[in-house]
Amino acid sequence: MEEIWVQVGNYGFPMLVAIYLLVRVERKLDALTVAITRLEQVLSVFLRPPELSIKPGEREAGISH
Repeated sequence: MEEIWVQVGNYGFPMLVAIYLLVRVERKLDALTVAITRLEQVLSVFLRPPELSIKPGEREAGISH
């Protein structure tokens, strides 16, 4: 029984720290994934080639080049 408590003392704290850090890293990775997706959407609007962008009124009037 004493050996079990020694093992818990030796490995318990490092295991708790590892689990805590993994949970924190996972949350940060989720937040970074959302930020990168949003950045991709914003950049796709600003970096769209001019021939693909639709000028105001062209879609409604049926004007094409």
